[in-house]
Amino acid sequence: MTTPRTGPALNADERTMLEGWLDYHRQTLAQKCEGLTDAQLRTASVPPSELSLMGLVRHMADVERSWFRRVLVGDGAGPIHYSDADPDGEFHLTDADTWAQAHATWQAEIEVARRYAADFALDDFSRGRSRFTDEPFTLRWIYTHMIEEYARHNGHADLIRERIDGATGD
Repeated sequence: MTTPRTGPALNADERTMLEGWLDYHRQTLAQKCEGLTDAQLRTASVPPSELSLMGLVRHMADVERSWFRRVLVGDGAGPIHYSDADPDGEFHLTDADTWAQAHATWQAEIEVARRYAADFALDDFSRGRSRFTDEPFTLRWIYTHMIEEYARHNGHADLIRERIDGATGD
């Protein structure tokens, strides 16, 4: 299955543009993972790093949850893959971890994020606050941060995928 990737509209209002870029980057990460086995998706980039494509997807599931559930709406949802005892748990993969599970969890968090964000205007403040400044965030700030987060990790995904099978691309 090929994940369709739609570029953001060239002439749209700000919200449509931000949501378009965020979806574009979500789709890019999905494409970087396509056509690989679970073992390949667990392959670490370069030792001693544990960074892998499946780990990135698990990480982004936790990032989606953190920004849209905990920060935007303040629902107190706990982490999915990490803990205080294992703060990098999303990257500590075992043979029991599957792409099907990681992908389904990530997609479910994206759907919750979309649903929660739909109830906010771009300038509405989050119910949760910054752990550093105790200030709320606007939805605009969260969208912009999420685009940056995905863009950075998609660069990692490019390099990991190229190392696995030589595939390169946008």
